[in-house]
Amino acid sequence: MSSDPSDFDFVVIGAGSAGCAVTAGLTGAGAGSVAVVEAGPSDAHPLVKMPLGLIWLIGSGRDWRLRSAPQKGLGGRRIKIPRGRMLGGSGSINSMVWFRGTQADFDNWQVPGWAWDDVAPAFEAVEAKLTPAPLTAPHPLVRALGRVFGANEDANPTPERESAGVFRFNLRKGRRWSAADAFLRPARGQGAIVLTGRNVARIGLFDGAAREVIFTDGSKITARRGVILSAGAIGSPEILLRSGIGPQEDLEAVGITPLRDVPGVGANLHDHPGVGIHYSGKGSGYGLSLAQAAQWIAAPFRYLFARGGVLASPTVEGGMFFSAGGGDMPDIQTHFIPFFMNHKGSRFAPGEGYFADVCVCRPRSRGALRITPEGTDIDLGLFNDEADLDLLVAGFKRLRTLMDTAPFENHKAPEVHPGPAVQSDADIRAYIRASAGTAYHPVGTLRMGDGDAPVSPRLAFKGIENLWVADASVMPAVTSANTNAPSMMIGYRAAQFITEDAA
Repeated sequence: MSSDPSDFDFVVIGAGSAGCAVTAGLTGAGAGSVAVVEAGPSDAHPLVKMPLGLIWLIGSGRDWRLRSAPQKGLGGRRIKIPRGRMLGGSGSINSMVWFRGTQADFDNWQVPGWAWDDVAPAFEAVEAKLTPAPLTAPHPLVRALGRVFGANEDANPTPERESAGVFRFNLRKGRRWSAADAFLRPARGQGAIVLTGRNVARIGLFDGAAREVIFTDGSKITARRGVILSAGAIGSPEILLRSGIGPQEDLEAVGITPLRDVPGVGANLHDHPGVGIHYSGKGSGYGLSLAQAAQWIAAPFRYLFARGGVLASPTVEGGMFFSAGGGDMPDIQTHFIPFFMNHKGSRFAPGEGYFADVCVCRPRSRGALRITPEGTDIDLGLFNDEADLDLLVAGFKRLRTLMDTAPFENHKAPEVHPGPAVQSDADIRAYIRASAGTAYHPVGTLRMGDGDAPVSPRLAFKGIENLWVADASVMPAVTSANTNAPSMMIGYRAAQFITEDAA
């Protein structure tokens, strides 16, 4: 191992969910010296570990606070794209929901080596480190939701079938257990170097190979054997574009000398589009009210001494998977939040209630991330294919029916937004266009595969030696549920490929 602190065998860009897994895999395999660089700070903050803390972290300095380009399908609205900016990445500000996706998700990618039978062992290895489990003390509303498709509570909701109930989470003893905990900290114990507060400007190429990582302050570090991009579906293509790797016309238009003309960099951007329904009433869900004042006053003490109470809630405590049209395979996911969610602007407002959304599991719409003279243009392409909007309308109507018939009993509350006046398909479509956002699962901007895909099935960036990509950007299509678990699986497999191929 070199004694030069700026000279390493491998440099991992991004200490998010995939980057932490890559770092641990390389270090554990003895592949050489490894440095992981992170633009944000450490995750050593009490709000990171406290599950409910995410409501204060999103929009803070530990969030990149990105916004989309004006979305044609949303009437020109720009929407928020929260992305974690600290160790653990978005896995340090998310709701910790744990789903692999469906088996068909991976088979349908049709990428050699990425079918379900190929990825299942990696999921098992990752889950041995993360040990995801159902929330131990969910709100009674969530328990009741588990009976919406039958008499028995479903302890294992899955996108493989219509199901509802308490979700699984990567929590341990009431605290967030992210990839930074499960992978990065053990890797540091084995010699991995972690550099925080280092914002990457670009990757330096020499003789067609990635050799340097150059920071925005002008400093740089050397990667003798390889660079691994794990900055996420937004950050990874953005770094490549700044490095002169991407669509030639776009690069020339902003004065960047094209080093490689790769049209696929930034293409295929997509996310799970979704829209919610708000319910409010006394005695329903959590909220700021006189009746719950004692509970909120006691909450810090319950969490501090017992790791329980409302502060131990990850907000999204459960949900549903169902078919909007009554088919065999779910095409809608619902995230259920047993908290009053104010729809009038202010985050903290008096009231008790709950919230449920409808998200398209497998969207058809595609957008793109481009670099322009005005900056990075993040076009999610929401409803570019109106089939997604049609599905959301049908899913919205069925969600209303399911919520109306759910056995919430004395916790049941009326719908307050959009409210009973919004009934016709045309009104629902208008509401969705005016209110829809995403589930914060951007993927696809450096898709892997054969042919014109910019990344190979073994996660090597085509046409450039010693450069790999390991994060959600390589997904050809988003999985049918939350993407944190698949991102870690990708990082875990990337370390295996890189260890073998770099040798």
